[in-house]
Amino acid sequence: MAWTWRYHEAGGAPVETTGLPEESFTSRGDAESWLGENWSELAEAGVGTVALLEEDREVYTMPLGAED
Repeated sequence: MAWTWRYHEAGGAPVETTGLPEESFTSRGDAESWLGENWSELAEAGVGTVALLEEDREVYTMPLGAED
């Protein structure tokens, strides 16, 4: 199984992934650990929300910034 992240703007529109990491992980824990180490760089690049995917199934979404 492959675990990946999909990136969205804060408003929900997909973010162009050119220049952003497109990592694939063998476990959910590895994917979540990677995000924990890289979320601030993604936020600085304009990513507002991420979705964790297991293959093609969306497991959850979460914002990268602080809630207003």
